[in-house]
Amino acid sequence: MTRLLPLLALSLLAIAAPAEAHTFGAGGAGLAEGFLHPLGGWDHLLAMLAVGVWAAQLGGRAIWAAPAGFVGGLLLGAVLGMAGVGLVAVETGILASLVVVGLLIALAVQLPLPAGLALVALFGLVHGHAHGTELPATAAPALYATGFVAASILLHLAGVGLGLAARRCALPLLPRLGGGAVAAAGLGGLLIG
Repeated sequence: MTRLLPLLALSLLAIAAPAEAHTFGAGGAGLAEGFLHPLGGWDHLLAMLAVGVWAAQLGGRAIWAAPAGFVGGLLLGAVLGMAGVGLVAVETGILASLVVVGLLIALAVQLPLPAGLALVALFGLVHGHAHGTELPATAAPALYATGFVAASILLHLAGVGLGLAARRCALPLLPRLGGGAVAAAGLGGLLIG
């Protein structure tokens, strides 16, 4: 299955139309607007929670490393977006991140840490690019970025907390069902978009 995930991600990128998930306005954006931006799109919200849940499912160093890898990609993508550097299929990549990370959780896939970090960093890159390109001309870029990074970190921590709570309560099926729901939401977004 782990060999099929990159192929699945590329296939999803190739077939999907852009989602309309990034219409959340941020006129005159600063810290507060940047913080609210990831919370205003269901796709960003689910992806960041899912990365946290998957990190908890992996355990060990992945608990902090997977969210950190996503945030690193998020920052790089935001800088690219703010600089006007285009990426192809950003919206599709965002929805594909839901499908792939959701499936990783649902199937309890234990990727080696470097492969897992590369994957979540790639997904962070497309999420960050969307944030960066949506930055309004009247925004304070550093404050806006600080806001969406802070919200993203909190969402990752919430996902880690959910994943660890499920493990502590001996409910391993709960995150797996949630992962399936996240994958289905992403797939639905890809098919509808």
